[in-house]
Amino acid sequence: MIRVEDLHRAFGGQRVLRGLTLQVAPGEIMVVIGRSGGGKSVLLKHLLGLLRPDSGRVVVNGTDITHLRGPALDRIRERYGVVFQGGALFDSMSVFDNVAFPLREKTRLRSREITGRVEEKLDQVGLAGMGHKNPAEISGGMRKRVAIARALVTEPEVVFFDEPTTGLDPILVNTIHHLILGMHRKFRFTAVMVSHEIPEIFGIADRVAMLHDGVIVEQGTPDVIQGSANPIVQQFVRGDVEGALRPA
Repeated sequence: MIRVEDLHRAFGGQRVLRGLTLQVAPGEIMVVIGRSGGGKSVLLKHLLGLLRPDSGRVVVNGTDITHLRGPALDRIRERYGVVFQGGALFDSMSVFDNVAFPLREKTRLRSREITGRVEEKLDQVGLAGMGHKNPAEISGGMRKRVAIARALVTEPEVVFFDEPTTGLDPILVNTIHHLILGMHRKFRFTAVMVSHEIPEIFGIADRVAMLHDGVIVEQGTPDVIQGSANPIVQQFVRGDVEGALRPA
């Protein structure tokens, strides 16, 4: 579904991506892990077409999106759903209107069809009857669920999760992870998730890729990553202070 080939990107004199290569199979949950400031969000922005690489390619379902612009890029993005870090809900809109927003912006569905689809998604994330509330009136965990409902309401082929559990306690982290896993089993979208939640993400990922110093240093199933002999991967998974990964 997604193929990243030898991606390079620098900002000023700082090289962030240094020949990153990654493949995401249709229908799988790929989780990208790595240190803060290590380029995970930059990679995500390239997958979304928000940044263009200095060199390399991003291929989505056979289409090289690297140089697409305007309507051609929009057609690719119509197949995407995005759960932003922090949820990125519109505070001035109700929960219902937040979830309805992409349908109103991207489709020509009638009002009755939009209402039905929004209510269905809110029910699926456990928020039936909460559409009238504003984001400020609900908990952090509920806001995350609203963000997931909004990302899935257009029935996308690919969903990107940018640290979807940031700021939540361990119980809520597992609650959101189980929700993502349940929705994935139901709708079989392809997912790319950026996360720091170790070891919780090993319970939902099909494969995990470790991003370090601008490249993927190892990728594989959760068992492969947890049993890796690579000292960089070992240190990150264990959270050790001593090793090649120095505290920022």
